[in-house]
Amino acid sequence: MDNFIIFITANSIVTAAYFIWNFLRKKEKLLGYGVKSLIMFLCPGLGPLYVFLAYVIYLGFFSKEVDLADVVFRKDRVQTYMHADEEWGRMVVSMEEALAVTDKDNLRTLMLNVVRGDIRNSLASISLALGSEDSETSHYAASVLQDTLNDFRATVQKCRNEIAKQEENQIEYVTMLIDYMDQVLRQRVFTDMEQKAFVAVMDETCEILYEREREQMTSARFEAVSLRHLEIQEYGTCEKWCRRAKKCYPDMLATYTCLLKLYFSLDSREQFFEVMDELRSSDIVIDNETLELIRVFQ
Repeated sequence: MDNFIIFITANSIVTAAYFIWNFLRKKEKLLGYGVKSLIMFLCPGLGPLYVFLAYVIYLGFFSKEVDLADVVFRKDRVQTYMHADEEWGRMVVSMEEALAVTDKDNLRTLMLNVVRGDIRNSLASISLALGSEDSETSHYAASVLQDTLNDFRATVQKCRNEIAKQEENQIEYVTMLIDYMDQVLRQRVFTDMEQKAFVAVMDETCEILYEREREQMTSARFEAVSLRHLEIQEYGTCEKWCRRAKKCYPDMLATYTCLLKLYFSLDSREQFFEVMDELRSSDIVIDNETLELIRVFQ
């Protein structure tokens, strides 16, 4: 009788220890180890033996990490290979080619398809149609271009007025204006005089951001204002922004490409190769455009 009591007591202690151990580990749900603890308590001896053997079998056969290198379950690891749409590719041509060879009906259809999208990125293409022999096409292009540029002028003025108020949301308008202006100005659809005027506005806006929230003056914004000045041959101001970009973003490719383009335009070989050597000695990966620029200058 005493042996039986000792046996039951020992079984209860083992069951309690197993329950507490799993409770503290929290690696298994309460229902799982709770049922096992109940089996161990109701089946003295056999219950703990069953749980112990099940654990040993698990360690021996099921605890090894499965090699899933060739098995994909998540979307972010899926690589889908799609064949090129050759039929669609044969139908796509540049706007220059379309204006040269397309008949009037197809050209008008092309213009309609262009303006149905976001035309802010297609202004340069639309401006090409101004010289079309088809009067309806050129008139339609002029009308769309004029409306879009008028909207641009009005939006720029509105943003400048909000910035001048110097309220809490001033920086929000500043960043929005810089990005908005660059999207249009890079397409060179204004006259030279008006292009220079808007670049001056962009420069003024970038100065506000640089002085007040310099961390929001990203590498892309430095590149934008630098290249817009380079396009209108404001080399001094362009170099000013390039130098600032180099100070703030010394590890960005755009910082060096802007300087290379500047010195290329100035035909300054010594400064060009000085920047090129700095770029080569850095860990920055050079893209094809930069390599081609270096090849041309050499």
